[in-house]
Amino acid sequence: MASLHRVFCWWLAGAAAVGAQPYDLVLRGGHVIDPKNGIDAVRDVAIRGGKIAAVGESLGAGDKTIDVRGLYVTPGLVDLHAHLFWTANNHGAWAGDLSVRPDDFGPRTGCTTLVDAGSSGWRNFADFHFHVIGRARTRVLALVNIAGWGMIGDVAEQEDFDPQAVAALARNYPDAVVGVKSAHYQKPGWESVDRALEAGRLAGIPVMVDFGYFLPERPYYELVTRRLRPGDISTHCFRGPVPWIGPDGKLYPYLHEARKRGVIFDVGHGGGSFVFRSAAPAVKQGFYPDTISTDLHAGSMHGAMIDLPTTMSKFLAMGMPLAEVIRAVTWKPAQVIARPALGHLSAGAEADIAVWNLMQGDFGYVDHAGGQVRGRQRLFCELTLRAGRLVWDWNGRAGDDYRKLPPDYGIRPGIDRILPPR
Repeated sequence: MASLHRVFCWWLAGAAAVGAQPYDLVLRGGHVIDPKNGIDAVRDVAIRGGKIAAVGESLGAGDKTIDVRGLYVTPGLVDLHAHLFWTANNHGAWAGDLSVRPDDFGPRTGCTTLVDAGSSGWRNFADFHFHVIGRARTRVLALVNIAGWGMIGDVAEQEDFDPQAVAALARNYPDAVVGVKSAHYQKPGWESVDRALEAGRLAGIPVMVDFGYFLPERPYYELVTRRLRPGDISTHCFRGPVPWIGPDGKLYPYLHEARKRGVIFDVGHGGGSFVFRSAAPAVKQGFYPDTISTDLHAGSMHGAMIDLPTTMSKFLAMGMPLAEVIRAVTWKPAQVIARPALGHLSAGAEADIAVWNLMQGDFGYVDHAGGQVRGRQRLFCELTLRAGRLVWDWNGRAGDDYRKLPPDYGIRPGIDRILPPR
């Protein structure tokens, strides 16, 4: 009799489970592009407990189901180059007034991870970590500048470079520090790059170099073919002074040599670091950037760059396939910074997701010097989820018809509602 009772209880529990919805949220019928997992097809995406529960066909309903048919669904974007140290209060500086609050900009552009590219240095990183990284809902990671005070200006003094201090920071903040930055060095030597590389070796992390000033004493081709290691990053790769196209109209061979060595070419569009005259021939010849990033700051977002979806759309207009564009803002940057948990929709991964309207029309795009290309497509972010939580819903897709909701929805009965006298 006791055994029959146990069987009945098991059956009852199973029946209750069948009646319950297995997912918190289902994004139904979107075209999923997940480069890590080789998915480029119409699929449902199910979320449970802030994690990806499943990606597949006809997954059924969740507690909440959002129809995303006709839209594209991708992992949340990883912007490898942004400036976010907005609390530093330095006038006219990337580490200061030019930085952007991550939660004000990330969600509306599909960016669930923003990598600060050296705004803070080894002297002020702890302040940046406390005031920005530790408080943002958007995931913020950081490259620590080899210059002690980071990007408070363009002149970095050699004696302020301390590879041991940077490496110690990386060991003390392993969840936040993903690399080292060398930037805007004006002197003719290689001191900034070499000290950053030393810090990278000590900490076992990659180095990103923003050459900034191109001088004959330190040519760009030497940076990418001799100095940088496999996995190190050359940002602003389509900056005007970078030699791309030879007299024969073909890419210079040193670029292929650098890529074969494993150097990462990152866009870092910025306010003055991207020209179509280099980028368009490179894309046409099949030399796509490894990672597409913004160099987001208060100047670039109001200039030609605008945001990451616009920058991605520029590469679509130049002929880079959509799946490769998505790879360059999701799985590839996650690999570059050694964060394999990011940039994909595998079951069990944190549910960082972006949903896109690939608009069709006639769109114009400009570079920082006024060069223009026109394209027939433009990516626009409709939905962003961070750890399964909806943080951006441009078209109200997650809402319900208010006429079908309870009469008192939106208030707490007995607390918010004080009725007028009759």
